[in-house]
Amino acid sequence: MAETVCVTLLKITRYKEWSCVVGLLCLLLSPPAQVTADSHAPPQAPREFRGVWIATLENIDWPSTRGLSTAQQKEEVRRILDLASQLKLNAVIVQIRSAADALYPSALEPWCISLTGQQGRAPSPAYDPLLFWIQEAHLRGIELHAWMNPCRAHIGTTTPAASHISQRKPHLVKTYGKFRWLDPGEPEAVEYSLAVLADVLQRYDVDAIHIDDYFYPYPIRKGDKDLPFPDDSSWNRYRDQGGSLSRPDWRRQNVNQLVEGFHTTIRRLKPKVRFGISPFGIGRPGTAPGITGFDQYEGLFADPALWLKNGWCDYLAPQLYWGIDQKAQSFPVLLRYWNSERPAATHLWPGLLTSRVGDQARPFAPDEIVRQVRICRDQCPNPGHLHFSINALQQNKEGLTDLLRKEVYAEHALIPASPWLDSSPPKAPRLSVKQSETKRILLQSGESEPAFLYAIWSHQKTGWTFQVVPGSSKDIPAPSAVRTIVVSAVDKNGNESPRVRLERP
Repeated sequence: MAETVCVTLLKITRYKEWSCVVGLLCLLLSPPAQVTADSHAPPQAPREFRGVWIATLENIDWPSTRGLSTAQQKEEVRRILDLASQLKLNAVIVQIRSAADALYPSALEPWCISLTGQQGRAPSPAYDPLLFWIQEAHLRGIELHAWMNPCRAHIGTTTPAASHISQRKPHLVKTYGKFRWLDPGEPEAVEYSLAVLADVLQRYDVDAIHIDDYFYPYPIRKGDKDLPFPDDSSWNRYRDQGGSLSRPDWRRQNVNQLVEGFHTTIRRLKPKVRFGISPFGIGRPGTAPGITGFDQYEGLFADPALWLKNGWCDYLAPQLYWGIDQKAQSFPVLLRYWNSERPAATHLWPGLLTSRVGDQARPFAPDEIVRQVRICRDQCPNPGHLHFSINALQQNKEGLTDLLRKEVYAEHALIPASPWLDSSPPKAPRLSVKQSETKRILLQSGESEPAFLYAIWSHQKTGWTFQVVPGSSKDIPAPSAVRTIVVSAVDKNGNESPRVRLERP
């Protein structure tokens, strides 16, 4: 069939430039393996998760200050995403629920205080910030991971809105230091957080759900002791109902049930949406050679090794916020440890404390981050990493952003696929040529599903170059210096279609 199309198109084509090559789409239906076997075929697409956290709590990253107009907030979103696109990042992890409040219109929780300066007050003129983030990210071919804090309920001394969970159901919320906390030992509190999750999944086209290390709060030290978390009421109820676990084991069970609940809710409602967890970077002191430090198993009642073993997340992003040469918390040693715990059906994409570059108290040299990215590439079979946070990249402290662009982000990369969620590739895209002054190649998705991205290889005298364009792109330039263009469609789970080849005579 492909040969017949070629012959027919060649007979009717009269132009001698790019438009004449339309008839040479002989490999339109060829699978990737056949194309790769060709000595003139491009290499496999580079694969790497390149994410950045965007914190909304207390306006760490966005909005830059409270009370900005809707237009100003939108402009900041565009600037952030333009920078991410220029750096060739492929995912943003946006904090949409920082303290039992919402970065979107919700019937369950009040508006986030970071938007207007008053919890519960909507932006004016009205808009949906989460929807806007998703639309603008996808327009640039960038994934949107919705970052939620399941347990933190309030921070600071301001009075929560009347619709806040601490006001409506105060028995579910405990005060600990300057925080209010949803008690993981209260089954109703867990169900409430899962209802918030379900609401987001059902209403928004997010690419992943992401939670961090805030389960039980980090201990607050007073004198020579840690302040106890005030969960006597839920603990005593558990004991009265015949519970036999120790208090630490009971708390770990509560966190495990919460994490499993996130996993099962996502699988039930949106089975192709990934679930990512970013725990504290040390599993337990001593589990990795020479590693000492905070024990999250005892301090946060978190057991990420168990979550990995049970397959409850699709990617783990442990916060490896220490230096390569910091022996007691060595970055490469910890990375090897987490890799050893990782099952095949889970990605390991560590968090990097990029904001330490330029930090006066404990600075990183810009090259530290570059080296950490390269270590991830060396150690991880499907590499990736996350930067905390976008402010560090916006400020370009000590030339960090320029160095990343030059040293490790010179080329685009596709996000590694997650075949345990979806392994069906999309159909090959359809190409045609628009004859105009600039000559452009038109792109169209195959019939099965719209492309999220197009992967494009261009061949010149110097060899192959690779780029990624959003699936919303309708065309790409066809410069005269390019001899061959090869295009594939990529779906939202990173599956790549058969490649289509366009040759210049």
